Amino acid sequence: MMTQSEYIEKIKQLDFYEGEILFFNKPITWTSFDVVNKLRQAIKALFGKKIKVGHAGTLDPLATGLLIIATGRKTKLIDTFQGQDKTYSGQLKLGATTPCLDAEMEEDQVFDTSDILESAIHEAASALTGVYEQEVPIFSAVKVDGKRLFKKARSGEKVDIKRREVEVFSFDIKSVEMPLVEFEVKCRKGTYVRALANDLGKKLNNGAYLTRLERLKIGEHSVENAMDINEFADALYNLKRQNASI
Repeated sequence: MMTQSEYIEKIKQLDFYEGEILFFNKPITWTSFDVVNKLRQAIKALFGKKIKVGHAGTLDPLATGLLIIATGRKTKLIDTFQGQDKTYSGQLKLGATTPCLDAEMEEDQVFDTSDILESAIHEAASALTGVYEQEVPIFSAVKVDGKRLFKKARSGEKVDIKRREVEVFSFDIKSVEMPLVEFEVKCRKGTYVRALANDLGKKLNNGAYLTRLERLKIGEHSVENAMDINEFADALYNLKRQNASI
């Protein structure tokens, strides 16, 4: 954990306009844009001008973990990071589904799980590794006809969702305490872990939805080296106050 003084010293070495690649641990309930906006506003407060800021890969509001942020001219590198493989740890609940495939909405269907064996859960996870066609969640940021799917869904608009090819390199079941299942997934760009949890439920002729998710890695970059966005932004504001007092 870095101190405020360490954050400030780090920031003094950065050139946000020429470009920096920064690693943050996204807080739960925040959108990825919330992190971008928080940083953008703090940078503007320090320098008095807008500097381009973008992120490399959306995390859902209830997910935490590694979010890569690029500033200035290095925003051109965002696609490079987005294309890298991702590693997640998470938890799913068997025996129910939600419209959004995670815990952001109430359960809409429930199922009996009394006959599900732990061995069957491992087998179902193994069957979902490799390349397969995954249905894009209706509550997602994917655009259809120029409009985000989640906006169409929340307005009650019906959408014909196409399936797309994804690749799951590993889907490891870490523990089972029914109805909760802990897992770790490594996958290719474009894979929805919410949909993977839902697909596991279907493999078991049951239901499942995501209850927790953390992105551990993007390529070789780990959440272990990620910074706290609030602490980093506070350091930017504190540096502004220090400069103003000189």
